[in-house]
Amino acid sequence: MRAILPFVLFILVFVAIDLYAFKALKMSVSGWETPMWRYLAYAGYLVSSLVVYSFIAYAVYRYNLGPTYFIRTTSPDTPAGMGITRWQFLTRIGWVLAAIPFVSILYGIGRGRYQFRTMTERMSFDHLPAWASGLRVVHISDIHIGSFFNNHEAVAEGVAKVNALKPDLILFTGDMVNNYAEELEGWEPVLSKLKARYGKYSIMGNHDYGDYVKWSSAEAREANIKRLHQYHGELGFKLLLNENVKFAPDGESEPLEIIGVENWGQGGFSKYGKLGKAMEETDSKRFQILMSHDPSHWDAEVRGDTAVDLTLAGHTHGMQFGVEIPGIVKWSPVKYRYPRWGGLYTEGSQHVYVNRGFGYIGFPGRVGMAPEITLIELSKA
Repeated sequence: MRAILPFVLFILVFVAIDLYAFKALKMSVSGWETPMWRYLAYAGYLVSSLVVYSFIAYAVYRYNLGPTYFIRTTSPDTPAGMGITRWQFLTRIGWVLAAIPFVSILYGIGRGRYQFRTMTERMSFDHLPAWASGLRVVHISDIHIGSFFNNHEAVAEGVAKVNALKPDLILFTGDMVNNYAEELEGWEPVLSKLKARYGKYSIMGNHDYGDYVKWSSAEAREANIKRLHQYHGELGFKLLLNENVKFAPDGESEPLEIIGVENWGQGGFSKYGKLGKAMEETDSKRFQILMSHDPSHWDAEVRGDTAVDLTLAGHTHGMQFGVEIPGIVKWSPVKYRYPRWGGLYTEGSQHVYVNRGFGYIGFPGRVGMAPEITLIELSKA
């Protein structure tokens, strides 16, 4: 048989992308209430994939018929000394096209998942307390510590990048673990090094409740959640469970309010969050920051229904796959499931920032969607 390595590489890359795209499709249609439409979407995707695979198989078949077949059905080979044949040219193009996504995926797995980047937003508000002008808020989300498999060095690099920003506050918006509190065993010396001048606050994400594993009993699940709560404290975080704190440095009388809601998500995700309870005894005239893991919560219950100035969310990971070139393109397949999937979104005087995640889950890498540390610098307008 003629060498078909370019086709093999292409097929491997295509299968990897195909599986990831199917995961995106499942996420996109998970909120559809009628199962029949979901199944039709799956079937349509399967048929389209089979068509593509059929074309690839046909191309391999034609290729293996040898040069005589191609001379007869395409243009003749180029005479000696006049360059390369059309098929040689197409084969080399195939090598290049196969190599680009293949190398990207390999890099995303080998290094991309650890290439922490800092995204900076400078935001002004009329009713920000005077003392808070210049406040540096570092937002992190979705650590998914179980996915790092004790790679302390990689996480320590991210922690060092957070601390280098000299944060006044660190706000963590959920998914500390994949499923189990025990994933945090041995990580205290690394994660407890996160430092902030005025403190660290956290909430729970959908993965933190252990909803995606089968427990031996309800008591075992509750024990897991309780242990995770304890870990947050041991790591130096004040965990907000549908509650709020009025925060101001010593000597300052005008506080801002930090509100933390438990996970609330549309499309089949858990709804443990109780925004009304979390906002009890808050004052809409004060500057308010809401921590809510799932950005769909902002459109469903926050925007227009509250006076919350700034909501911080995570959850989407930017699907760990996409293309982002500042000022030119910003795309990820997760946009078809979450309109607010990465970065800052504004409606009127209200804002939500969606962090693309510190860690990863499922696909063990990040392609074009680096793990994120967000620095938000507040100023008084």
